[in-house]
Amino acid sequence: MQASRKAVGVWLLAIAVIILAMVTIGGLTRITGSGLSITEWDPIMGAVPPLNDAQWADAFAKYQKIPQYILENRGMSLEAFKGIFWWEWTHRFLGRFLGVAFFVPFLWFAWKGAIRKSDWPRMLLLFVLGGLQGFIGWWMVQSGLETRVSVSQYRLAIHLGAALLLLIAILWIALEYLRDLKSAPKPAGRTIGFVALIYVQMLLGALVAGLHAGLIYNTWPDMNGRMFPEDPFFSQPWWINFFENPGLAQFDHRIGAYIAAGFAAWIFAGGMRFGGYVKKSAKLVAAITAFQIGLGIFTLLLQAPEELAALHQVTAAALLCAAVWHAYEMRHRIG
Repeated sequence: MQASRKAVGVWLLAIAVIILAMVTIGGLTRITGSGLSITEWDPIMGAVPPLNDAQWADAFAKYQKIPQYILENRGMSLEAFKGIFWWEWTHRFLGRFLGVAFFVPFLWFAWKGAIRKSDWPRMLLLFVLGGLQGFIGWWMVQSGLETRVSVSQYRLAIHLGAALLLLIAILWIALEYLRDLKSAPKPAGRTIGFVALIYVQMLLGALVAGLHAGLIYNTWPDMNGRMFPEDPFFSQPWWINFFENPGLAQFDHRIGAYIAAGFAAWIFAGGMRFGGYVKKSAKLVAAITAFQIGLGIFTLLLQAPEELAALHQVTAAALLCAAVWHAYEMRHRIG
């Protein structure tokens, strides 16, 4: 039975890796402007891409009717359209594959008794939430099909936020099965707070991406010679600027990075008082945080090139995973 429990943990860890791949492909889909290339949502038949010239022509004709093509990509060739189409199709295919990769092994492990019966409800809840995430993704795409040339930054943040919540939950449950620690849970507010901070910081990053705020104020540590963006509260009501003002969104993301740096140093110092995986995970959190902040600065200075912007998002997801691991180890530490 112990081996079966470990197998459940490995399976859930593989699911977490697929979610990481989806976050990565989703970031590349946004960065390359590919997210609106498929203008329909068919959960079943949409899994099959165009297979002949007529089907490709039909898909391209539908794309040519939306504002992104009319205002930004008029004159795009069919071959160029295929390039952006495959990014979006791959992202959606991974979502479908994730559903199968979760549900079928779940039935097998449940039948074998490897999954604790007390965990069945939350496993099924995760499956339902995964399906809901597909709907949220289409809801996000819809926001860019009628009047906008890109998706709503709000819906983008919600889509990413839902994916990250799934990632956190699945990774935590995977650790429960892999580590199977018997020690009584201990307070771990500092580390759980860091997980929440990185989660919020990634949502702020989604706002920056949705507002294309990485293309302005490309200096550091100042913002084009200023320490605060120019006219940050020009819209009314004033609070809407935190979500719709590109300069203020970038400023908030910068401040979040500084707070994360201080938090990571605090976690590193605390983790060094312990041994084993607590210490190792604290070191990993500190190392990824330092790399991520340096990468973020470099990406900003170079005006967010596609490769660096994608790596920045992937590293953020890796940092979130490291933070979850450290929080779990601190929660079940000895001493």
